[in-house]
Amino acid sequence: MAISKEDILEAVGALTVMELNDLVKAFEEKFGVSAAAMAVAGPAAAAAAVEEQTEFTVMLNAAGDKKVEVIKVVRAVTGLGLKEAKDLVDGAPKAVKEGVSKADAEALKKQLEDAGAKVEVK
Repeated sequence: MAISKEDILEAVGALTVMELNDLVKAFEEKFGVSAAAMAVAGPAAAAAAVEEQTEFTVMLNAAGDKKVEVIKVVRAVTGLGLKEAKDLVDGAPKAVKEGVSKADAEALKKQLEDAGAKVEVK
């Protein structure tokens, strides 16, 4: 007859703290694991997985057919001079803005795409 998980949980729930401590030590010895290492790694790994990206980079991949329009948008959003904005557009793929919020990155992406550029948010 197989023992169900519920039976095991019920049996463990009935143990005293000292008996539970001995059971954990027996598991560690039998299977060559450490309960302490798992407890430390578990929350840290979970926190890393739950963290959401908060800063984004808007990458200009290509200027497209309307290069002048793209240069105008780049100048407006970055505050660069004409030559610097043109160099940025000519040097694509390059980052237009780094460390911006998701909403700002999406708005900038839309502006650049409306001007004819190929844009990516990372």
